[in-house]
Amino acid sequence: MPPERTQRLWRALGFADVADDDPAFTDADVTALARLSALIDSGFVGAGAEASVARAMGQSLARLADWQTDMLAGQLAAAEGEDVGADVVAATEDLLPLMAELQDYVWRRHLTANAGRLFATGPGAVDRRELAVGFADLVGYTSRSRGMGGRELGAMVEDFEGLAADLIARHRGRVVKTVGDAVLYTCTDPVDAVEIALRLPDEWAAPDRPPLRVGAAFGPVLTRLGDVYSPVVNLASRLTSIARPATVLVDEQLARQLRGVPAYRVRPLRRVSVRGYDHLQPWLVRRRGTEDDEAPGVTALEQLLDEIADDVLDSPDGGGRLD
Repeated sequence: MPPERTQRLWRALGFADVADDDPAFTDADVTALARLSALIDSGFVGAGAEASVARAMGQSLARLADWQTDMLAGQLAAAEGEDVGADVVAATEDLLPLMAELQDYVWRRHLTANAGRLFATGPGAVDRRELAVGFADLVGYTSRSRGMGGRELGAMVEDFEGLAADLIARHRGRVVKTVGDAVLYTCTDPVDAVEIALRLPDEWAAPDRPPLRVGAAFGPVLTRLGDVYSPVVNLASRLTSIARPATVLVDEQLARQLRGVPAYRVRPLRRVSVRGYDHLQPWLVRRRGTEDDEAPGVTALEQLLDEIADDVLDSPDGGGRLD
């Protein structure tokens, strides 16, 4: 391979340049290049996509390596005695092969799950599918985090990411990415996406935690290298930004998907103007209560509001106007 190509791939993996006279590379690096060449020659990885593949792998595995390094740092901090370094090195030599085997297992299981989704949707829907996209973030995270210590802030972020990952997996969703105070997820079933959106604020709620809000939208999405791209993603983000704490807002398309689902009520709110959308129509989603739970007269009012919501969705302009 020409040096320019290897340097481009090295940077795509997320590594800094090294001097020409720095003995930073080993036979393992040469082997990795040979395997990448074999993938390109097989046609599995397009020649123009090699840097994108390297970048996606580098970003994913860098985060995993950061987490593992933090664990090693904790072990170093807790170790005592004269041979601390030797003890940690010995422990690492024992643990790294186990972690490598576990990583290979998790990767294969995810590959199996994704292959199942591929066969379920058909080969024509490899990278473009209709998905529900949900975006959840913590309200007031920036101001709250300023008054927190590093350990306290780290514990809160860990709790949030752990709860979100568990809940999203329970309801057949996929975590696309987490960014500190926010999580982006997708679902093939719109009802699953809404169930996640409603449960997240409830299960997260606690006196010592900032409230959570969620926005979700439905439509065609491009999936590429583990990420998602579409105006639907932007729409979910904008809906989240205008949602009140502990509430869920969805777009018109997702509201339509919920018609006839007895577990939920959807209500059109006033149109708003946000970046990229001059007349955005948000829809509030909440659980439908039973008649026994509602005060006299409330059931009739809710039924009337259901009819109004249906009229708005059925209106010729595709959502009506509530100004």
